[in-house]
Amino acid sequence: MDTSRPTSAEPAEERLDERTVRLRLDIAYDGTDFSGWASQPGLRTVQGVLEEWIGKTLRLPEPVMITCAGRTDAGVHARGQVAHVDIDPGQVARPSRPGDGDHDLPRLLLRRLTRALPDDVAVRDVTVAPPGFDARFAATQRRYTYRIADGLSRQNPLLRSTVTVVPDELDVSIMNAAATSWRGLHDFAAFCKRREGATTIRTLTHCEVTRTTAGERAGTIEVDVRADAFCHSMVRSLVGALVAVGTGRRDLNWAQGLLQHRDRSGDISVMPARGLCLEEVSYPPDDQLVARVHEARATREPLR
Repeated sequence: MDTSRPTSAEPAEERLDERTVRLRLDIAYDGTDFSGWASQPGLRTVQGVLEEWIGKTLRLPEPVMITCAGRTDAGVHARGQVAHVDIDPGQVARPSRPGDGDHDLPRLLLRRLTRALPDDVAVRDVTVAPPGFDARFAATQRRYTYRIADGLSRQNPLLRSTVTVVPDELDVSIMNAAATSWRGLHDFAAFCKRREGATTIRTLTHCEVTRTTAGERAGTIEVDVRADAFCHSMVRSLVGALVAVGTGRRDLNWAQGLLQHRDRSGDISVMPARGLCLEEVSYPPDDQLVARVHEARATREPLR
């Protein structure tokens, strides 16, 4: 899950080499066969695949590093991931013959990645990032959707890699009551795996549970969660608590009381990764990017 809040050890500011161009990448992937976003030795990850093919397709002399808006866990999907990469255009191998590509760097990279990438990851657009853009720290909101097929849903085997099956019949109205009670600025420690130096304080701007009524997902329950940032396993833990309420194993008072915890709650189940998708990342207008980055890098004080 996204761990976008800085720790005290992270640098206060980033400066680009004057020769470097920062590119924004809009990315989608099926997380089924990836061990998450972040590069890990010996494992297939989204970051690892993208960095490998960016270097290969541009024939760069040095490895590149890409930074994303939300570092998804193993098995989590993305429809609207955003990342940035810094490239020295002078090191890029240009097309050698007509029709071999485009001399415009973003178009050249997009065309080459479209041809080269495996079919479970796609770069949907490449653009020159505006000054001050940082895919991680400039983001103002991340939107995730978690999808559940419960006892009232029509089972669709074609969706099995993107929907989690819960055999019980879930009460969507009581789940939604719990979800809306969590909105606002809170310490979500009960739902988060602790990281040294990281805060669990988040602003949950939206949390809603609905049952779809049309299309191939008719009957599927969707949990729409939006926040400035999420800590590790937070969304899947939120949904785990909602499922406990929806089955009647826990009541609404229990769900609301979780916000009083200052440590992770052992009563909450972390839902499987396959039901979760990063749908969208939002950014402020270009003239507010620098201010947003400074705001996001400031560690929040604990709530009293």
